[in-house]
Amino acid sequence: MPVSADPLKFKKYIEPIRDSILSRKETIAVAESVTSGLLQAAFSMAPDAEKFYQGGITAYNIGQKVRHLKVEPIHAMECNCVSLKVSAEMAENVCNLFNSDWGIGITGYASPVPESENKVFAYFAIVYNGKIVVAKNIKPKKAIPIIVQVLYANEVLQELNYYLKTLQD
Repeated sequence: MPVSADPLKFKKYIEPIRDSILSRKETIAVAESVTSGLLQAAFSMAPDAEKFYQGGITAYNIGQKVRHLKVEPIHAMECNCVSLKVSAEMAENVCNLFNSDWGIGITGYASPVPESENKVFAYFAIVYNGKIVVAKNIKPKKAIPIIVQVLYANEVLQELNYYLKTLQD
């Protein structure tokens, strides 16, 4: 299913996520790098956000990811902090940092750089009660940074929404 790069789509995903998390009496927190706070902005725009959204952190470099999100430093240095393992560690540890049931971690590249072999991609993980429930790679076709960032945020929200629906079935 194609994912939109339209920031107005945030609402389409956020409201069902909010409803599901609120009905479960749970909370969520976000650890971002490549999306630079877009997920935090999306969650904060939800009605009654204060009832389910604990907060988030944008940790943009290895030092901050290690310090605040307890990312394992040797692996982080080897991959420039962009891997499925790093996104999972970010998601797991943001739950601890914000005392939440759900955690999202995302890291990657929104524009081609030498460290990524000039490729654009991201990894994200969704954690629930300490267990990874979704972990994926995103490879966008376009390389306009802000469009890529919005696409990443929408992809994560869509995946979380889909996973929450499977819990209700």
